[in-house]
Amino acid sequence: MGSRRSSMHPAALTSREALLFEAGIKLGGIFHQYLGIPVSSKTAPALARSIEAAVMLQPFVERVRVRIVPGQGGELGKGRYGYRYVTAEMIDARVTLADGRTRVVARLSYRADLRYPLMRVESAKSARPVPRRPAR
Repeated sequence: MGSRRSSMHPAALTSREALLFEAGIKLGGIFHQYLGIPVSSKTAPALARSIEAAVMLQPFVERVRVRIVPGQGGELGKGRYGYRYVTAEMIDARVTLADGRTRVVARLSYRADLRYPLMRVESAKSARPVPRRPAR
């Protein structure tokens, strides 16, 4: 599984290993770039779509889904200042990266039991080549 060497990294990595590394970079970027930005229930969907669009610009990204749940954060301001700052508890992101027949899905979500935003691999697959049928 994943024995094909990657063309995206000069080191002796398989496509699977290189995509796993890239997934970690992308999820780490989402987490560290957006913590602290003001958000409300009204602006959270637009912020999530903006993050998705930015990540989609990067190499090997096939799909991105981001959810920001402002209700998971701290106290809400009042009136005009009725927003929170994005915290680790609010972010749930999933990225799918592909290189040829190799596909990796990774996720960033808050684990309340650990009190920590955990990044983990949900799947890492290298499809075997489909045998060609002989021509008739």
